Amino acid sequence: MAGSQDMFDAIVMADERFHGQGYQEGYEEGSSLGIIEGRQHGALHGAKIGSEIGCYQGFAFAWKYLLLSYTTKKDSKKMKVLESLIGMIQKFPYDDPTYDKLHEDLDKIRGKFKQLCSLLNVQPDFKISTEGSGLSF
Repeated sequence: MAGSQDMFDAIVMADERFHGQGYQEGYEEGSSLGIIEGRQHGALHGAKIGSEIGCYQGFAFAWKYLLLSYTTKKDSKKMKVLESLIGMIQKFPYDDPTYDKLHEDLDKIRGKFKQLCSLLNVQPDFKISTEGSGLSF
């Protein structure tokens, strides 16, 4: 009777044992896939942010050159905002993904860019697509 009792315990406990093994195998597989997907997701979003900041920087340098070449007294405010935008871009932490104010700083750069576009009377259209990203007017 003791042998039959052990056999029934083994059957009853099998569900719990298989549940535990299945959970552990699923957890390991999910962790592995999560790391891969997380890296892909991070690389994609990092590239988008980098492309956006690069377009802002190119835009700012081009306008800086133009304004320095043809500066008038009324362009001083434009130059001030332009220099502020360039300074913000240069201080942006490209190589620190753990920077806690990354999105906050990015929003400030976007706002300064919009302010500059308003002063310059330019209507930009920044797009990110599968073919590439760009800034058009």
